[in-house]
Amino acid sequence: MPGARGFRGRGTAERGRLRQLGRPEGPSLLVGVAVPLKPLVPDPTLVPTFGPVHGLLFLLFVLNTLRVVMELGWRFADTSWQVLMACLVPFGTFYIDRYILPPLQAASAP
Repeated sequence: MPGARGFRGRGTAERGRLRQLGRPEGPSLLVGVAVPLKPLVPDPTLVPTFGPVHGLLFLLFVLNTLRVVMELGWRFADTSWQVLMACLVPFGTFYIDRYILPPLQAASAP
């Protein structure tokens, strides 16, 4: 998504993909609420419905992160591990969008 919300320069499209996948992936971890609710709510479709949706979004985000790492040449010690660890936390993708990607955008700005 070139030029969107201040993301310009090298890696614009790649970071845009991370942001686009991060928006639905972050809150999708809340579907994990379906597992604890399973004994309390007699709806047997909660986990089988929401589990695969979250799993697919999570895998897409991780695979896209690895792709961006390779395309932009991010060093694992500097950036990659932060992005991968943050996506394990509920709403961690919003942390990525707010605190990890902006310095990268500033560094690659012309």
